[in-house]
Amino acid sequence: MKNLRLKSARAALDLSQEELAKKCGVSRQTMSAIEKGDYNPTINLCIAICRVLGKTLNDLFWEEESND
Repeated sequence: MKNLRLKSARAALDLSQEELAKKCGVSRQTMSAIEKGDYNPTINLCIAICRVLGKTLNDLFWEEESND
């Protein structure tokens, strides 16, 4: 599943994938794969991304529960 919340938070700070990746110590390809839903980051990488973007884990990574 695509991580549109991550992409939106990154764009809101006018950061490119490359810039966010450098701040988190990973490659741009890794950041792209996370946004596309092709890669599940480690909890440490999730925390690093949240710190850079000023968001919580809930804001960016926990899926919303459906009320079905």
